[in-house]
Amino acid sequence: MQKKINITTIWWGSGTFNVIYGLKKVFPKDERNLATIIAMTDSGGTTGEIRDKYGVLPPGDIRRAICALARDTGIVRKLFEYKFDDEQWVIGWNKIGNILLTALGEIKWSFEAGLIEACKMFDVEWKIIPVTLEDVHLWVEFEDGVKIIWEKNIDVSDKNDFERSHNINQNVVDAFLVWWDGTLNPKAREAILNSDYIILGPGDFYTSIVPNLLSKGMKEALAQTQAKIIYVCNIMTKKWETTTYELKDFIDNIEKYAWEVIDYVLVNNGHISDELVEKYKTEEWKKPVKLKDIKDFDRKKYTIIERDFINESDVVRHDPKKLAEVIKELSEWWIK
Repeated sequence: MQKKINITTIWWGSGTFNVIYGLKKVFPKDERNLATIIAMTDSGGTTGEIRDKYGVLPPGDIRRAICALARDTGIVRKLFEYKFDDEQWVIGWNKIGNILLTALGEIKWSFEAGLIEACKMFDVEWKIIPVTLEDVHLWVEFEDGVKIIWEKNIDVSDKNDFERSHNINQNVVDAFLVWWDGTLNPKAREAILNSDYIILGPGDFYTSIVPNLLSKGMKEALAQTQAKIIYVCNIMTKKWETTTYELKDFIDNIEKYAWEVIDYVLVNNGHISDELVEKYKTEEWKKPVKLKDIKDFDRKKYTIIERDFINESDVVRHDPKKLAEVIKELSEWWIK
């Protein structure tokens, strides 16, 4: 019997649903095992409300992962994203998936046990793993020395008790977990050590990717694994996190938090229309991330792979099929 390929993704964010869905479609079921490790620092929106009220781990990204990996993705996604808009209480206007995960956690006496039960209920065949089981929050420092606590405040421009309006040209220069160390979930460590391929990114750099790398024991696990580690660089920068970053800045900062563990870097070279580039620049202060000079990466241990990864409509995001097909080429040794 042919050994299945073990693929583990480490990140989460708005684009991850499509990437996970692409991996599920491109790799036949009998060829791969798939796990996703998810940051536990989300504190915004309905996830933050339910987290504060019931003291649970943030369910939002877990909810999206269940949607992506359930056998019948369509109906599960519709159910989990549904909410009752006519109520004004935390439960009333929260998404059904968040409520269900919170309820199952209370019934089963732990969030992790509730997650296992939810995966059984919705026929999720692959592993969904919180990076830590501790109640952690994100704290970042900007170039001007301003420090912001809680993920929900990092991208907010209006002044409030916890942050001030940021200069849009500021980048984050450091990130920490607070209140707990965020010790790596043993199940996450096990998945990393037994993986053949590990995928980092894409996603909001300091609010989706880096929080996973900050967990105590993560760097050591990534250094010990025999897996090939693939970093998927963002197609666009993000205001208040990576405003002025170039490709090298993204890679260097992955290595800052995870040591020099990257084997491959996937970077987009697909064309983005001038109209869309201008729209992103004027409305969101974002710019495309491109490989400008390969000489900047001389003597690096990783290999840079340029491909057209664009799925362009009214927004720019990674095309799930294009991305998954390159990862499949790597697993089949067409790319070395």
